[in-house]
Amino acid sequence: MAIEASILISALAGLGSFLSPCILPIIPGFLSYLSSASIKEATNNDGDIHNVQGNNQVVFISKKARVNIFINTIYFVLGFSLVFSVLGVILNSVLATSIGTDFQQYLSYIGGIIIAAFGVNLILSLKITRLNIEKKFTKIPKFKTSYITSFVFGLAFAAGWTPCVGPILGSTFTLAAANPGAAYNLLLAYSLGLGIPFLITGAFFSQATGIIKKITKHLKYFNLIMGSILIVVGILIFFNQLFLLVNIPFVGQLVGNQG
Repeated sequence: MAIEASILISALAGLGSFLSPCILPIIPGFLSYLSSASIKEATNNDGDIHNVQGNNQVVFISKKARVNIFINTIYFVLGFSLVFSVLGVILNSVLATSIGTDFQQYLSYIGGIIIAAFGVNLILSLKITRLNIEKKFTKIPKFKTSYITSFVFGLAFAAGWTPCVGPILGSTFTLAAANPGAAYNLLLAYSLGLGIPFLITGAFFSQATGIIKKITKHLKYFNLIMGSILIVVGILIFFNQLFLLVNIPFVGQLVGNQG
């Protein structure tokens, strides 16, 4: 049951990465750039206009532009999902067959400490600006086909878009390393948690743009909430009590349905 809880945590970590302050606000412009269909340049001459009221502005995006954005989003998600899946297979095939039960317990101790430390890092970054430095790619190589560009950038994204998501992604890798037998499933769950919101945003780009603007106003609480969650998860892993999460009614029902 602890493995199922770990998979759920990994999926929520993926969602947390999507909602992080350094990712969520830039997603509309980011997807527009990848698909070469910025909102300002979107045409409305195909007879199928979609508009959204947001911040007293109407966003017009043609059907062709919306389809282009969604397809590019798919390739982007496939890019980073491929990297996480390969890493999951490597952890599964290498660590799971080469370590014993006793050593795996030590990995749980180490992993719990690291994950809790990531949580502390997120919380302290609210006060210590040096811990909250962003590093974005300023030059994105473009290919003749935007789909290839999106896929390649998805590969690069998996390596770390900014240090902002480092603690969350690092916690997921640590959890996978502490449970190498389930590493592939854990990283796949993270990919789904991160990828599905991207796909929804790409599919409903106009509506999502307005919603993201509203959510961005509340992201000042993100580091505190996510950091606290990571500390709790780290402590539970250290004491091998991760199964206690299943006692939470909603989590228990969700994990039970998966099993």
